Amino acid sequence: MKLIKAYLSSNKVWNFNLVERDAWVAQQALLIPKQSSVLDVGAGSCPYRRYFSHCQYKTQDFASLSPDQLRGHEGYGTIDYLCDATAIPVSEASFDAVLCTEVLEHVPEPIKVVHELSRVLKPGGTLLLTAPLGSGIHQEPYHFYGGYTLFWYQKFLAEAGFSDISVQPNGGFFKHYGQESIRFIRMTNPSSLKTNAALRLLWIPIWVMLLPLLALVFPVFCHLLDRFDQERGFTIGYHVVATKKIA
Repeated sequence: MKLIKAYLSSNKVWNFNLVERDAWVAQQALLIPKQSSVLDVGAGSCPYRRYFSHCQYKTQDFASLSPDQLRGHEGYGTIDYLCDATAIPVSEASFDAVLCTEVLEHVPEPIKVVHELSRVLKPGGTLLLTAPLGSGIHQEPYHFYGGYTLFWYQKFLAEAGFSDISVQPNGGFFKHYGQESIRFIRMTNPSSLKTNAALRLLWIPIWVMLLPLLALVFPVFCHLLDRFDQERGFTIGYHVVATKKIA
């Protein structure tokens, strides 16, 4: 019972993808030495700036999205390099670490971006990378790929000059299923359904009965069950750490 209460009070259940990604970035930031130069590629509203307050933190973005398409719906943060992610105007080996979260699905040439991240990193530098394995269309029209697999990272990061490639799933099937259960309830809310009044009235009692099951019971128990998914074939995405090879 205490465990269930802890889950109910935690945003991890209802927004685990973002919460656990933020926690991962925060943890990785602590491993970056003080005064290291860090580039956040595709920084957007710069939600991770505070995690790198001990570093020389710089940002890059193409800055073509509207404020409501960005995290927090507050628009872009301070962007140091307004450019395409395949051509960042800095010298080779300029940064000790590069952070790139949830960006690769939004760029037309992700392999070129990975090579650019390698170019701007110093030998021995750290790449922190995340992207979805599967996601609905978002930040349109700048959404070009459905997701990236473990094998994509292993192949293309190695070809771009990275080693010690660690790829960890962000949750498994059950957490993913719980997230989609919540999405179902949100998308079928009678007040927002585009249908005639009669059908909406028929749906209201069904939706009300499903609400506690799909928005509360399923997410909590899916979160608890996720530890038993050993395959991780339906993860929401991956958290990747890699090191720029030293020639």
